Amino acid sequence: MPRTRSVATALDRRSFLAAAGALSASTGIGLAIGLDGGGHEAQAARPAQPLTRANSRPAPAPPLAPYKRGTTLDAVAAPGTGRGYRRLGSGAAWPRVTRGEMAGARKGREARRRTLAAFVQFTDLHIVDTQHPNRYEFLRTETASAWRPQEALSVQGAVSLVERVNALRGAPATGAPLGFVMTTGDNTDNNARCELDWFLKALSGGTIVPNSGDPRHYEGVQDSGLPLFWHPEGELRDADRKAGFPRIEGFLDAAIGAVRSPGLNVPWYSTVGNHDSLPGGCFANDGWFHEFSVGDRKLMELDRGQAARFWQAIRAGDDPKGAYFKDLIRTHRSRLRRITPDRGRAPFTRAEYLTAHLDPVHTGPGPVGHGYTQANLAASTQYYTFEIADDVLGISLDTTNSAGHYEGSLGTAQWNWLERTLEQADKDGRYAIVFSHHTSTSMRNTRPDPARPREARHGGQELVGLLKRHPRVLAWVNGHSHRNKVRPRGTFWEITTASHIDYPQLARVIEIADNQDGTLSLFTTLIESVAPHRTSFEDLTQTGLASLYRELSFNSPGRKPELLGEGYDRNTELLLPKR
Repeated sequence: MPRTRSVATALDRRSFLAAAGALSASTGIGLAIGLDGGGHEAQAARPAQPLTRANSRPAPAPPLAPYKRGTTLDAVAAPGTGRGYRRLGSGAAWPRVTRGEMAGARKGREARRRTLAAFVQFTDLHIVDTQHPNRYEFLRTETASAWRPQEALSVQGAVSLVERVNALRGAPATGAPLGFVMTTGDNTDNNARCELDWFLKALSGGTIVPNSGDPRHYEGVQDSGLPLFWHPEGELRDADRKAGFPRIEGFLDAAIGAVRSPGLNVPWYSTVGNHDSLPGGCFANDGWFHEFSVGDRKLMELDRGQAARFWQAIRAGDDPKGAYFKDLIRTHRSRLRRITPDRGRAPFTRAEYLTAHLDPVHTGPGPVGHGYTQANLAASTQYYTFEIADDVLGISLDTTNSAGHYEGSLGTAQWNWLERTLEQADKDGRYAIVFSHHTSTSMRNTRPDPARPREARHGGQELVGLLKRHPRVLAWVNGHSHRNKVRPRGTFWEITTASHIDYPQLARVIEIADNQDGTLSLFTTLIESVAPHRTSFEDLTQTGLASLYRELSFNSPGRKPELLGEGYDRNTELLLPKR
């Protein structure tokens, strides 16, 4: 019979992990791949600081009662009236919606229920090196996602989200302690070593300088003189300024200035996404991308017709090796802008990704490796299991395909491992929560993986079928689409959460409760970063920039309101029959 973990047990385990964990992260991935905190080559690696209680960041004591403050159940950022660029303020809360498609809601369950687990999902943080050569910002004429006005503030925004989790009093629906944070991929934007360093420091703690290339000043598109991009400083009347975007002197220096992250005060786990594995999130990695990424040239503009053809090839998945991109660079040499080269911009390999997570300087509150182990490193795999609670198993999948393209799939070796894992969980009487980056509808990339060319690839609908054959799977939690979406899948719920790069910039608290009446409830509660909804354009502090990050994302041309999802995709109680 499954064992229900008591609140006291969870508190003891959480306190132990917090006390055992936090390290100084003043170095970073540099210890693993030879970089200092700014992405430049390190002069000398400093030893890891020993694990001591003095370095821990104890979590606030949970109230063991439901609450709303600090969540979207209390207030949500909302725009003022008017046209053009709109300032944000505090708007009406989003209520919780009870969904009974798979089990009915029974009266009195609030008094009976026992909490099995509670955790937070981050997804699609997209920590961005905005000066990286291997970005296709020149496609902004075709897609708003090619470049966003808020991108230079991704680190400040991520740290503010960390601060929100640290400030939560527990899980909003049940008041139970938060056990961990899981980030479901696209932690970085361009598979760059410097971005990986910034991401790890944001979550585990440390000082981040979100700048690459010239340490003295910014060298990206926002200082290019090209009217396609918002220039926050100077007199240029670019397209965004004409639409009402503000002039903010000092913005670029502030954006690349030092950011201090306290690190999460709960354990955290990591799941890999396509942007963490592939240059541009869609190209198979090779030596050409490495050399171009660390070089001194960058393409910032392109004729609209060529941009349209390139974007069409990316969307269709017709250019998984980036041949079109490489050809554009060769044929437009005279239009390339000179920038300061930086070896910290090199793509990281799978081994480097794992090694960086396993580095003691990034342990923070734990666990060592954040889910990944030395066995993953030896086998070159990025999938694993971990204990959510005594009777709940966590399963993290690697749905990227190194053959290229932004959609995903699973290789046969991982598929067989997942089948065995689910069968064992059934025998042990354990529930399971599955985590991945891709959604069921974005796993259609079945090209052979060059690392395992003889393996078949398995898509999203096939994975839905596998999970349905194991009815103790409660949920599949993912991201990728940058959209809030919650759907019943026959025996489990698929929970997809919006990104933290595009508006509405949310994370999600998920709670699992046994209602003691033959049903289980999964509660989902969306949270914003701790940054205030409204800021002054003169406030260029770390917090002020995090607030501006949200407001710029709301005003970003091409913003998609549908990313919010419907009311039933946001704050929910999702019922399931107890099996």
